[in-house]
Amino acid sequence: MPDSRSALVLSNELLKDVLDCIDADPERTVNIDRRAYLSVESFRPPSLPEPSRAHDIGNFRLVCRRFAEAGIPYQFTKIATRFSRHGLERLDKICSQHHLAKHTRKFSYLVPYFYVEGREQIERLLESEGRYRDLLDPSFFRTKADDQRHILQTKEDARILGKAMTAFVSLQHVQILRLQDEADRILLDMMEEQEISRAAMLDLKWTPACIHATSTIAQALLHTRSPFSRFSGPMMNSQSALVIKDRIPPTVSLLASRLTCLELHFDDSEALNERMRAASQLFRTVFMAAKNLQAVHVGFPSRSPLNLKLEEIFHCVHWEKLRAFGIQAWRLEADEIIQLARRHSGTLRGLRLRDVQLREGSMWKDVLAMLRNEMEQLDWVSLRRVDYTKHFDELWANSMEVMDGSLGGSESDDDDDFPAHFSVQGSDQQSEDGFDSEDGHSLADTDQGPDANEIALSPNTTASLPFCTCSRSSDPASADELGDNGMFVFYQQRKMWEQWVIGRCPEHSST
Repeated sequence: MPDSRSALVLSNELLKDVLDCIDADPERTVNIDRRAYLSVESFRPPSLPEPSRAHDIGNFRLVCRRFAEAGIPYQFTKIATRFSRHGLERLDKICSQHHLAKHTRKFSYLVPYFYVEGREQIERLLESEGRYRDLLDPSFFRTKADDQRHILQTKEDARILGKAMTAFVSLQHVQILRLQDEADRILLDMMEEQEISRAAMLDLKWTPACIHATSTIAQALLHTRSPFSRFSGPMMNSQSALVIKDRIPPTVSLLASRLTCLELHFDDSEALNERMRAASQLFRTVFMAAKNLQAVHVGFPSRSPLNLKLEEIFHCVHWEKLRAFGIQAWRLEADEIIQLARRHSGTLRGLRLRDVQLREGSMWKDVLAMLRNEMEQLDWVSLRRVDYTKHFDELWANSMEVMDGSLGGSESDDDDDFPAHFSVQGSDQQSEDGFDSEDGHSLADTDQGPDANEIALSPNTTASLPFCTCSRSSDPASADELGDNGMFVFYQQRKMWEQWVIGRCPEHSST
């Protein structure tokens, strides 16, 4: 008869192997200077764990105390909490148990749209639209609106977030994400179809939700000794930066000094230039204090590139440890890029210039030449959808404007794919989860697909095929031979440029 105690004498290493077969190692992450870091660790929302895996890990932990202890990291290394009574109560329970909370390294705060006005009129609005009655339950929205009102009035979120930031003694990464329920999506679609007078009955907004979440998280981190060093906000509202500037005390510099990684993507285009200029001093304060930064990304909507000089945000700051730098959707002079890259030529290993449009008089070949000749440590560069401002504006002028959607899909870069405007789809049961994505370097993407940038970015010109440079016989001797015409950039061209900058063969290199 088999000894029932045999499983209890298994080594810790073997138990970990068993758990790894159920779910991925929760402590596995992508290095901060890898091209896929933004996609996997910062800008990709936490997904719901497969029910079977969550159930299996739960059952594993029920075997005995030793198995329960071994399984804790697979459930609590990454915590995702929704702004709701249920979500905050769950977070309160977790951070009240030190043996669980001590394992948390990443915290994702999932924030839904706020019901600003018209909460009491939701049922009336739904009753006026017969075709939506079977899809939407008025009680869901009433409960959700009541939850939000209760949390805001009692400040329960601020209390629990402060408690959590104190309890998470191993915390490394904090992330704020927008959460959109299927019911919210249907309601927003319905409102868009209605006349303005009827839509005014209900005010469902992201701006106040983002402002409140950002403020409470910042206050919680400021008033604790949290060891966190990374912050990601892939769905930030530009107005939230102004609110932080006005509400957060000067001690924000202490918070910034802890950072090794900061990723911000502002997904609203209303008064973008004015708001970012008004927040310029806040950026200066943060970046001057964040002397330990190793990775920085600041982005804006692809459809609305920021029209400010680069140094109005970065203020000529030099980070001695910077390894990865990224910007998205910006109208710039070539020299602005060159000067920033040159300041970090000794340490920078990755450079992302996504959706950057060069102004008239500048040429990409000048940027490329500097990167190839002076960036000693550069391992990769991303030029996804770079272009010239005049060509970009002409394309938009002749196209129907739509909201930025997910930029993923079978035709996208696996290693350079994070949405410019997206929401987490989930329920109130959203929970922690790991990621299974690898840091690939696919060359099979295209800038011409329907989701590439909502408009066709490829001119009616025959594209040159990537050329082999293995023997260096066909390697352009200088940037003047790269085919930059100063008017537009097509997909095959920019992919070849990426490889040329780091001295690899565009045709045969897979890295």
